[in-house]
Amino acid sequence: MSEKTAAEPGNNGTEEMLKVDVGGREPMGYTAKLLYLTALAWSLFQVWIASPIPYMIGWGITSDTEARSVHLAFALVLAFLAFPGLTTSQRGGLRLTGWLYVVAAVATLAYATALQFDMAVGTRPIVMLCMGIVFALAAYSSLVPSDPRRIPLADWALALAAGFCALYLFLYYAEIGSRSGRPSMMDLIVTGVGMVTLLEATRRALGPALTIIAVIFLVYTFLGPYMPDLIAHRGASFNRAASQYWLSNEGVFGIALGVSTSFVFLFVLFGALLDRAGAGNYFIQVAFSLLGHLRGGPAKAAVVASGMTGLISGSSIANTVTTGTFTIPLMKRVGFKAEKAGAVEVASSVNGQLMPPVMGAAAFLMVEYVGIPYVEVIRHAFLPAIISYIALIYIVHLEAMKADMKGIPPKVQTPFWNKLFAYSTTVLGLLILSGVVYYGIGWLRVVFGDFANVIVGVGVFAAYIGLLWNASRFPELHVDDPNAPIFELPEPKATINSGLHFILPLVVLIWALIVERLSPGLAAFWAVTFLIFIVLTQRPIMAFFRRRGEFMAAFRVGVWDLLDGMVQGARNMVGIGVATAAAGIIVGTVAMTGVGLVLTEVVETLSGGNLMVMLVMVAMLSLILGLGLPTTANYIIVATLMAPIVVDLGAQSGLIVPLIAVHLFVFYFGIMADVTPPVGLASFAAAAVSRGDPIWTGVYAFYYSLRTVALPFLFIFNTQLLLMDIGGPVDLILTFVSATIAMLVFAAATQGWFVTRSRWYEAAALLLVAFTLFRPGFWMDMIHPEYDQLSATQLEEMVEQEPAGGHLRMWVEGIDAEGRDISKAVMLPLGSDEGSVSDRLQRAGILTMAMGEQVQISNVRFGSQADRLGLDMGMQITGLLVPADRPDRRLFFIPALVLLALIWWIQKRRRDREAVPVTA
Repeated sequence: MSEKTAAEPGNNGTEEMLKVDVGGREPMGYTAKLLYLTALAWSLFQVWIASPIPYMIGWGITSDTEARSVHLAFALVLAFLAFPGLTTSQRGGLRLTGWLYVVAAVATLAYATALQFDMAVGTRPIVMLCMGIVFALAAYSSLVPSDPRRIPLADWALALAAGFCALYLFLYYAEIGSRSGRPSMMDLIVTGVGMVTLLEATRRALGPALTIIAVIFLVYTFLGPYMPDLIAHRGASFNRAASQYWLSNEGVFGIALGVSTSFVFLFVLFGALLDRAGAGNYFIQVAFSLLGHLRGGPAKAAVVASGMTGLISGSSIANTVTTGTFTIPLMKRVGFKAEKAGAVEVASSVNGQLMPPVMGAAAFLMVEYVGIPYVEVIRHAFLPAIISYIALIYIVHLEAMKADMKGIPPKVQTPFWNKLFAYSTTVLGLLILSGVVYYGIGWLRVVFGDFANVIVGVGVFAAYIGLLWNASRFPELHVDDPNAPIFELPEPKATINSGLHFILPLVVLIWALIVERLSPGLAAFWAVTFLIFIVLTQRPIMAFFRRRGEFMAAFRVGVWDLLDGMVQGARNMVGIGVATAAAGIIVGTVAMTGVGLVLTEVVETLSGGNLMVMLVMVAMLSLILGLGLPTTANYIIVATLMAPIVVDLGAQSGLIVPLIAVHLFVFYFGIMADVTPPVGLASFAAAAVSRGDPIWTGVYAFYYSLRTVALPFLFIFNTQLLLMDIGGPVDLILTFVSATIAMLVFAAATQGWFVTRSRWYEAAALLLVAFTLFRPGFWMDMIHPEYDQLSATQLEEMVEQEPAGGHLRMWVEGIDAEGRDISKAVMLPLGSDEGSVSDRLQRAGILTMAMGEQVQISNVRFGSQADRLGLDMGMQITGLLVPADRPDRRLFFIPALVLLALIWWIQKRRRDREAVPVTA
């Protein structure tokens, strides 16, 4: 096998695609050093504010708003220094953005000149003059091509202006708070310049999609009175907009940027350091060594490798090109068309954004939007993501069967049971690791209390030394060239043993999250701290065990690996940082204008009150809103605009579904925008590597992702897929097995191949089997309703009977905050702690008062679960819903499995007949 580094020829396509995430400039000399040190300073700042050290020494403590201000300042400065205003691909065509900036500059400067003759306009001419100058600088930068090795003066000026505007809240935090609602001239200038530079930074780092959406919402904010009657509103003054967007925590510096500051950066840094340490290559090599010998083995390995990379990645594009550089050429070599090879990589890489614990950073946003602990988000999201991955491996297997592909012969033949064990541990690796940590060493927390942390720390250190000694007995892993003329599978034993110590940071992360129940930010801090230790020490210790000497040289390499990893983590965060800030514009507009209510009314009118039509419309709108957006911005927008529609209209139709299911529903469809042509960015990235047609790559990727399209509809109606209302271990196993079989059958039906090529009626029967296994309650509901209704006066009795983690299902009527008469069903979570009836209701966010046969909600706590579900003071609880006493809905599994067996038997007989050679 030949070795290859990123600097060698052959990786140009990948490097070009990665520039989408980290910028296209490669400055020289002092400029390069300044860029490097700025990114390094950002990483050090984020590690500092996440650590407990400031609180221990009483120095360096920053408030949430101040931390967000510094975070955005770093992101904006790096966006202007690392991303040119005019890229190579734009030089030969119409530089539309630059000319739009010219128009904006002329318009604002002309308006400022006209206003200066009107003494009644106050500070507006100065604000418009400053904005006009910034537009002019942006126009120059977007029209004049620059040398990628230098940064033009216009970009330096934009970077300084953007950095100051972002730091403004940090520098003048107390003064701004004292004049809340009455912005000064400087406040308005900073807001105007800050908004323009933020939009330009977003365009550079992420492309035009999010910028265009943000501009549309800004235009809607100011021109509300001139909009069509359906969406018209009274509009907002510039003073009001400045207070909302830039001078408070309700716009740019809102929840989304706060999550980016507190949690997301550390997880992206964790991924960058893990990759720099060698874990990225290790995961890929392990997947190939264990799965490469199967039919279509490289494609199956691509799925697993992308899944493991997706666990720590915040970008579908980065995931696609990182693993796709190796997997796509290998898939092509074993028989996959270029478009299908790219599509498999896209489907698996985008699926990585659905995998806990990071979920493209959306997991941390869900904590804030849904109001449940981070561990609960992981628990609910895990089963759909894992069965979707298993189904994708099965789809690859079916494609290999269709084309009669063979696997790559391994060096050593492996017994069947060893193959099965390797396959299971590879696919279910995170689940197994989490179980080992929780059940294997989690008892230490119960037995030893706080001292358990010391025991685990010593144990992890001892395991680290032991695993490095074990790795030193095997050859080092090298980055292979997938285009080399001869390729053979790595030997599994040597490959696995060479990097087992990379699992330990994940152990630390899982321990901190699941056992210690630390916040995501603090858990990531301890995982990053241990990973820093690994990066610094693994080379010297390995040199000692291999008796190579040169310990200081190895340590210096580790130091540079650490610094480069921290810089890479910061560069990877630029897009996410500006995306969450720009998405805050949409959030602020919704809060100011009430456009979310308008969308709800539009969808309600067009769907005619039909529940399925409403869900399909929301799915399509989520897909459209997600086009061209990174995962974080994507989720913020769909959670702000689409999730309330499902909650409101679904509840009025009697759909009783937890809030997390709604948010996962819109999140899944938003993510599908990375796949779907004509804008699917991950499909274009894969096509750049595969040299295939990007549109057909996207079409095939969407075809392979149909299972991901179906899942959200299924867990809306069957919350057991989100591991809710699980009765015990047997119930859990039945849920997992039935859901997995259902997803495999669905994949077989949509691919048109089960045992052999399916006929249309066989595919239809397979879809019926999959639907029944996924939602057996659909058929049982025809026999007996799922819920019985009790009197509201039994509220206290029902709350008392609900176990920890239970939900209260009830019908409520009344007038909501918008003045509408409503009647809807809600599913109110009662929390994971036991307690008195009043305590549990208060934790859920409501106080109640009995009024005859009804119960009135006397108070709703702001920001609580009850508030998120749209409950309001004065509403009446008119009835309680309890699970009906009816036969187990899973009885319908029996006829479904019988039908499945019948189809298998029919297809097997047909395949055997077709395999018999015809004799004369």
